Amino acid sequence: MVNFYVNRRPSLISSIVLIFLLLDASSLSYAANRVVEVNVICKQTKDRMKDVPFRVCYNFLNSILGGAKGKDLVTLVQYTIGVVRAKITNTIHFIDSLIANSRNNPSLKHHYERCLDHFGEEGALGSIDYSGELLKKGDYQGVDVAAGSVKTNIEDCVYGDSPSDDPPPPHPSSLPEHASNVEKLVDILIVIAYLLYTG
Repeated sequence: MVNFYVNRRPSLISSIVLIFLLLDASSLSYAANRVVEVNVICKQTKDRMKDVPFRVCYNFLNSILGGAKGKDLVTLVQYTIGVVRAKITNTIHFIDSLIANSRNNPSLKHHYERCLDHFGEEGALGSIDYSGELLKKGDYQGVDVAAGSVKTNIEDCVYGDSPSDDPPPPHPSSLPEHASNVEKLVDILIVIAYLLYTG
């Protein structure tokens, strides 16, 4: 019979790894439970995202049931993702109606069909759903990146996919306004996600 000697004392390396894992877990927990005043979030949103007035951010975040006071950042992100998802879905329905009503204008119809792609499952809707999945996993930087993808898809709908594209035809509808309203909420989401992962 062969006897193996097993050192039951943890090695220095495994101890260091364990310490880093515990520190990382505690920092994620701190970030998730962190409460930041709405004024601070909205000031950063106004400073970083020039198109979002302070009052729009403030009113939106305080529209959460019971108001935003005392709500942690994860709760605010969850709420914002839910509202953005609902607004994207409403915009998809609106674009569907625009497509149906633009049969006599092939250029405009084609543009709306591209917008539908940008807002649909492969675009903004898929990205906002993915940001919700990342939030559940605690990947706050991933939430920020996925929200950035939502914003890119919205901008591609309104302004065209790239500078080399033909510019989109003038919108005789309120689609740019719908898109802008969604984009403002996405900007708020990006700032809150940034506050989460920078702790």
